[in-house]
Amino acid sequence: MDLSAWLRGLGLGQYEQAFRDNAIEPEVLPQLTAEDLKEIGVVPVGHRRKLLDAIAALRVSEVPASDRARGGRMPVISPVDASGERRQVTVLFADLSGYTEWARC
Repeated sequence: MDLSAWLRGLGLGQYEQAFRDNAIEPEVLPQLTAEDLKEIGVVPVGHRRKLLDAIAALRVSEVPASDRARGGRMPVISPVDASGERRQVTVLFADLSGYTEWARC
């Protein structure tokens, strides 16, 4: 795989030198995290997300079609932050008086 061509194909050719300077080769790509990309100079979140999505797509394309058909998967290191994401959730619970009797009718 030509890493420079891959980056240019993503519209992120400006990072070719950063990848070279940090000895990032195709074998290393599946192990890159958002923090790694930030450290080598990929500052915009959109660029990091685009790279991580493209890396994830490469992982899927490396699994042979016969294995995908059987549900086989490659062991992958997730680029997603393991600490997760916090979101506010509102839950409504309503207990209707006499509902069981009403449902039997």
